[in-house]
Amino acid sequence: MTHPPLLITMGDAAGIGPEIIAKAFRDAPAEMAGCVVVGDVATLRRAAALLAAPLGLPVAQLAALADASSVPPRCIPVLQKCELTAPVPYGLVSPLAGKAAADCIVWAARAVLAGQASAMVTAPIHKEALAAAGGWVAGFPGHTELLQAEAAAFLGKPVSELPVRMMLANDELKTVLVSIHLSLRHAIAAVTFDNVLQTLRITHQAVGAGLGSSGSRPRIAVAGLNPHAGEGGLFGDEEQAIIAPAIAAARAEGLDVSGPFAPDTVFMRARSTPARPGEFDVVVAMYHDQGLIPVKYLGVEQGVNVTLGLPLVRTSPDHGTAFDIAGSGRADFSSLLAAIRMARRLAH
Repeated sequence: MTHPPLLITMGDAAGIGPEIIAKAFRDAPAEMAGCVVVGDVATLRRAAALLAAPLGLPVAQLAALADASSVPPRCIPVLQKCELTAPVPYGLVSPLAGKAAADCIVWAARAVLAGQASAMVTAPIHKEALAAAGGWVAGFPGHTELLQAEAAAFLGKPVSELPVRMMLANDELKTVLVSIHLSLRHAIAAVTFDNVLQTLRITHQAVGAGLGSSGSRPRIAVAGLNPHAGEGGLFGDEEQAIIAPAIAAARAEGLDVSGPFAPDTVFMRARSTPARPGEFDVVVAMYHDQGLIPVKYLGVEQGVNVTLGLPLVRTSPDHGTAFDIAGSGRADFSSLLAAIRMARRLAH
């Protein structure tokens, strides 16, 4: 390999993560060259067996990352970095699966931070399984918070000094969130001047650095919090009291920021298609569902989740564990492949 390997964490063993990884190695061997799975060998072998590949799909247990270069195409190289005494049942929340998924994420993050790997792509995890695992794992509601803590520890900083944001992107639309995994009540409370301005700064730096913007000064649109962006204060004053002042401060720093715009139309304005280029390169949304529903509605097959603000590259598919189809062999690996492509682009 001419570059350090790209790590793929297996995700929740009870979900579709192992299956989509196996399908990617089977059906896109050229794109999977240089990728190493961090997970459980038995779980990946079970996933490979689902595919009924004519010649089989071997799974090789690596002793070290350096061994990945000797693995042939259509063979899944796996580093055993978690403990699962037996395969967990498909489609059920499992504390064992939650703990195993977290262990893989931590190991992969540390390897990337140490320069042993170029980037990490994370297969889906189940938040209930993380909570059920208890102990230190239960303290993290998702990938983003866990990776933030690992990166902060690596840098010797408190977590509060390493702000991160979640971006969901496909070829047509990109959105960045002011808050991530919070209840709606707490997400509204998180719409503060400092949080909005910080999000605009992180978005400007990340999107301008090569995430498909029209230039080094990306065009950022900001969604309002309330219907019609507050309608001049009739439906709420957060736009006037918080969001607009943050936009003004960002513009004073030289950022190309516009808004706040009505949330029900700004995503349509930003969407870029072959027939009509978007008016903006990215939309900053005030909370999780406001920003993610528009992107996911366009199709989860090509959506990619990117964590902004970390000192490492991390991407993931934009779908979940899909417990309802886990073990059926019907999972689509397109979003995983899109996440791998994005990780390579950002890492090199």
